[in-house]
Amino acid sequence: MAAFAFDNSYRRLPERFYAPLAPQPVVAPRLIAFNRVLAAELGLDADAMAPTAAGLFSGNQIAEGAEPIALAYAGHQFGNFVPQLGDGRALLLGELIDAKGFRRDVQLKGSGPTPFSRNGDGRAALGPVLREYVVSEAMHALGIPTTRALAAVATGEIVRRETALPGAILTRVAASHIRVGTFQYFAARQDAEALRLLADHVIARHYPQAGTAERPYLALLAAVAERQANLVARWMTVGFVHGVMNTDNTAISGETIDYGPCAFLDAYDPATVFSSIDRGGRYAFRNQPAIAQWNVARFAETLLFLIDPDIDTAIALATETLKAMTSQFGRAWLSGMRAKLGLMREEDEDGTLIGELLGAMHAGAADFTLTFRTLADGAGAARDLFGAPEAFDTWAARWQARTAREGVADAEIRARLKAANPAIIPRNHRVEDVITAAVERQDFAPFQTLLEAVQRPFEDLPQFAPFTRPPQADERVLQTFCGT
Repeated sequence: MAAFAFDNSYRRLPERFYAPLAPQPVVAPRLIAFNRVLAAELGLDADAMAPTAAGLFSGNQIAEGAEPIALAYAGHQFGNFVPQLGDGRALLLGELIDAKGFRRDVQLKGSGPTPFSRNGDGRAALGPVLREYVVSEAMHALGIPTTRALAAVATGEIVRRETALPGAILTRVAASHIRVGTFQYFAARQDAEALRLLADHVIARHYPQAGTAERPYLALLAAVAERQANLVARWMTVGFVHGVMNTDNTAISGETIDYGPCAFLDAYDPATVFSSIDRGGRYAFRNQPAIAQWNVARFAETLLFLIDPDIDTAIALATETLKAMTSQFGRAWLSGMRAKLGLMREEDEDGTLIGELLGAMHAGAADFTLTFRTLADGAGAARDLFGAPEAFDTWAARWQARTAREGVADAEIRARLKAANPAIIPRNHRVEDVITAAVERQDFAPFQTLLEAVQRPFEDLPQFAPFTRPPQADERVLQTFCGT
């Protein structure tokens, strides 16, 4: 059997942090996808793993050194606090030190019921597994911090949701699976010892610089806040809508985690909501920065007694840190959007210039991804995307004057635009197409093709040209579903 050099630091925390449990075997595991590049980064021998991969990544075989556990956590779901959630269908097999010296979790998702399942079956359907595999690898290729997909396995079993669906298991790799909701779990139980242990574990694992600060736990809060601000700014520059920004889906590491009803904007509308369960629009595209700040505020609440023994002092310090998120997000977003317009120099009116383009895109129902990508071919090419181009024409003249002040050749501006703006994203209708092919016909060729395309988002390759096109009216995906 292939060797995993596990070193399981979370398993060494007290047992109230998790529930030890073996995966539930499946009937007929079949390997759908295996990320050989990621495997190499993790120090795994892909060739040696091949004969047993289906067994290893289904949980039918447990690698030597693995110590499977379901993690305990709580969380605010759509603003409502649930004191116990936990891994209801996932098991952390263990941790590996990758080629760069970073510690990475290896988790099975869909591996069977756990003590946290709340009467659920603990399984995952094939469609959500394929969605998470494609979208998480696309996000990685776009340079956005994210969990990764190591493998996908069909189980040969049926799971029952609204209908009977084929089952699957995803092997997910993360910097860690510690969430805001993990801290909330112990805060709800007034377990001060556990909170201190958890905070110290996070500092040692993710934010060692905080450990040397005058106030280590305030430094931890500040570091998490900054990473969340930067992360959501990156989402906004590619039109990504997470869909379920609950505190149990907010990773302390600053990675994007839990790709349930996620989706990407087609025509630009800041009020866009895809998730079928987000009836009030809490997690609409434009609300994501404010929700990230709200989630970090819930994290801050769990740390107050650690920040300072005087509660008023702790609240004042935490509040200043949370306020700083607004400017941190603004700087990160403005930097990303400047790059999307081919700009490197900073001018005071750049924010207005960006806002005017977004307003014209909204009014003209212009495609978010294509608008920015086609600017590399000239304003005239982008103009064709606008149903009402007059506002764009006015903006384009201002943009051309602005790029002229960069003092570089037009070819350099075009190169910047192509480097900053993807041609290919995992468009919602394409993701649905590959899921339909796999679920209804057991045809995984479309999945493999889309996966290859999204892993090369900035390249203009003829074979992937169909993946650059927005949906036709009858192809638009208006709702996405969680899949649990």
